[in-house]
Amino acid sequence: MASSDLIPVDDAIEHLLARARPVELTQTVPLADSLDRVLALDYTVPEDVPPADNSAVDGYAVRAGDLSHQTVLPVSGRVAAGQAPGSLPPRTAVRIFTGSEIPAGADSVVMQERVTVGNDGITVNATVSEGQNIRRQGQDLAHGELALAKGTRIRPQEMGLLGSMGVAEVAVYAKLKVAILNTGDELVSPGQPLAPGQIYNSNRFTLLGLLARAGCEVSLCETLADTREATRSTLERAAAESDLIITTGGVSVGEEDHVRAVLEESGELSLWRMASKPGKPLAFGAMDGTPVLGLPGNPAAVLVTFMVVGM
Repeated sequence: MASSDLIPVDDAIEHLLARARPVELTQTVPLADSLDRVLALDYTVPEDVPPADNSAVDGYAVRAGDLSHQTVLPVSGRVAAGQAPGSLPPRTAVRIFTGSEIPAGADSVVMQERVTVGNDGITVNATVSEGQNIRRQGQDLAHGELALAKGTRIRPQEMGLLGSMGVAEVAVYAKLKVAILNTGDELVSPGQPLAPGQIYNSNRFTLLGLLARAGCEVSLCETLADTREATRSTLERAAAESDLIITTGGVSVGEEDHVRAVLEESGELSLWRMASKPGKPLAFGAMDGTPVLGLPGNPAAVLVTFMVVGM
């Protein structure tokens, strides 16, 4: 194949995207286990957040209008976070803390740094306006509005948002099941001694890391023997267990490169050779209907081509 027959990178990506099959299976997981999963439903706000007006500071809840008549307000009560707020008697103040619900009748909160505490009550040393230092009900999230859309990948901030809405379990798409098949009789697992002509299998671990980072589940991880029949039988087995098969090596033109040949004989080969260096001997097709992404065998090319066309 001449260099002019190489498929441009953008065309290769478009080819793969056109044949990508979205995962439709969904499952429910605890919110604590939802990081990096993808939402399978829209999530609307079930209740206002915060559920009631509350104090943004430590200080004193007052009626702003009372301060036009007197500068010293007796302290008539105390409200801590999590306590029922009660009500504010006229021309008094209630001690209040950040996050505490505003007592009925109060319309502002004075920061504790802006008051002087005396035997008769507090003296306010600042101008107070209605609504000051109050976080209004529904200010963060209003009941019924869309909080997170279906298809959103859950990050730590989305976990916190769902938690603030009282969501304990989350509907997510099942993880993509991916089979990793490395080709080459020369490959040896790290930790084993090397015989002459052998090398350590680094591609397996590169792909394990990349797939974990992408939120995939590895359903099968094996090294293929360099025979046509072993390649065919393992590809058929992987196709039955996985949503996607990724191979390394075996897609070039050598006598021991069986992956491409098996796809042509027993499956489908719809793309071969991309205009990329490293990464030229890239293949894509299917085995028994399951997509197969054939990466080169060179470790640098595996990393480059997967990040270009696989992520």
